Amino acid sequence: MKVAVMGAGAVGSYYGAMLARAGHAVTLIGRPAHVEAVRTHGLMFESSAFHGRIAMQATTEPSGVADADVVLFCVKSTDTENAGRAIAPFLKPDTTVLCLQNGVDNATRLQAIIAPTAVPAVVYVASEMIGPGHIRHHGRGELIIGPSPASDAIAARFIAAAIPTTVSAHVADALWVKLVTNCAYNALSAVGEMSYGPLLATAGVAEIMRSVVAECRAVASAAGVALPADIAEQVLGLAATMPDQYSSTAQDLRRGKPTEIDHLNGYVTRAGAALGIPTPVNLALQVIVKLREARQAASVPRS
Repeated sequence: MKVAVMGAGAVGSYYGAMLARAGHAVTLIGRPAHVEAVRTHGLMFESSAFHGRIAMQATTEPSGVADADVVLFCVKSTDTENAGRAIAPFLKPDTTVLCLQNGVDNATRLQAIIAPTAVPAVVYVASEMIGPGHIRHHGRGELIIGPSPASDAIAARFIAAAIPTTVSAHVADALWVKLVTNCAYNALSAVGEMSYGPLLATAGVAEIMRSVVAECRAVASAAGVALPADIAEQVLGLAATMPDQYSSTAQDLRRGKPTEIDHLNGYVTRAGAALGIPTPVNLALQVIVKLREARQAASVPRS
């Protein structure tokens, strides 16, 4: 396959690297420093199974999606529309765009902008950017993707590249499960500047997470989404599977970047308000992260 990764951060670079190792032609589309490092030295990839450099194409231009059979759309949820408009002129009609993003509505928002099929996907991977051209994989890596004319063939190629992939007609429900998990962990990991293991071991955190999950369950139920009966146990159990992982929100704040909190706890808060369901814990976590963002923005020296 010819694969383009739009938004080659920690998640996109991980999947791009796995596909490149399997022999697929991969082009990363990312920030200038990352692109230059990959062009010059290849991508430094650290994991329990592999540690080395992987050669692949890289560019800063949205035209890098041209001729791609599959585009891994990995931009932040806040950038979905802008990035979609940027790549739209270069996409082949039969390209499949997989939305490897946080949040539950990105594929719908993207499909309103591009002609090719936008497929929702649920991502379960723990990875981080160590620096330009350098990523570290902490664990997991499976995908759930929605059905499309190409989804079964794509899943087979991904599985052969050691990316466990399932095609599911219930991907919307799975996206909500991921959303609930993000709502429980992301803000707390960011504010505490803690990875998941120590975070959950802190007194009171599990109780806050259970309150977050309860609010999410109430909103999801009112919206017609069926969450698993043991969703709270699933969420709390995640820390044991990736104890060293920091949330994407924590990583964003650490780098002084805007977060996706408005599409995580903020999404639940907005949906709850529309449905008449109070979500005070989710609102509090959203506001706390927004305050951290505002403080960082105010501390940036003005030229």
